[in-house]
Order: sequence, then structure tokens, then C-alpha cells
Amino acid sequence: GFGFNIVGGTDQQYIANDSSIYVSRIKKDGAAYLDGRLQEGDKILAINGKDLKDLRHKDAVELFKNAGCHVSLKIHRRLQPQNGPVGHRGDEESGGLPLAAILVPGLALAATAVWILLRYRQRI
Repeated sequence: GFGFNIVGGTDQQYIANDSSIYVSRIKKDGAAYLDGRLQEGDKILAINGKDLKDLRHKDAVELFKNAGCHVSLKIHRRLQPQNGPVGHRGDEESGGLPLAAILVPGLALAATAVWILLRYRQRI
């Protein structure tokens, strides 16, 4: 396989009123994981130019099984999280500062405090 699972289809809607095919899981160390572009929650619109719209789940699975070794996927990535079964945060990180912006100054401040404490102790 390609290292990911799909859900959805006209007979097994994953999201209410949406019969699209979605990536439900990326298998660690599988082809999709190693490639790094596909994400859980991505909607797969087409495989090798074949539209996945209005397909039953098993028909979509068959298209993947018969896709060959080299596969081209057309996907739609959600920009914002939606209420629904996909626990996926979307393309963008939610607001806030990157972790490094908090840790680096904090570590610098802690190192300075230790240095001051050691210098103070040497003088006593």
C-alpha cells in the first residue's frame, strides 16, 4: 500500500452530507509518511487524474489498489478545523508564539540568574 488509510464514500459518509474520500491515518514509516506531504484529514479529490467524487468506499479503495507504483493525488487541505470526526488542526498552527520564542529567552534568563548567583557566592 501507500501507507495511509482512507474513509468516506457515498455509502459510508465520514462527515455528514459529504461523500468525499478522506485520509484517516498515515502509517508511520509508510510511503506517505516518508514523503511528508499528505496529512491526516486531507480530502482526496482525484488519484492519477481519476475523480473520486460520488464513489462508494470500496470503489475508491479499488482505484488505489490498481493505481500502480507511481501515484498522483489531487487533495484539498482544510485551512481551519471543523467540527466533525477528523481530529486535525488544519494547515496552520493556531495563534500564539513558537515554542523557541518562549524557551530561548527563558533559558537565557535562567542562565544569567545562575551566573549572578555563583558570582555572588564567590564574593562571600
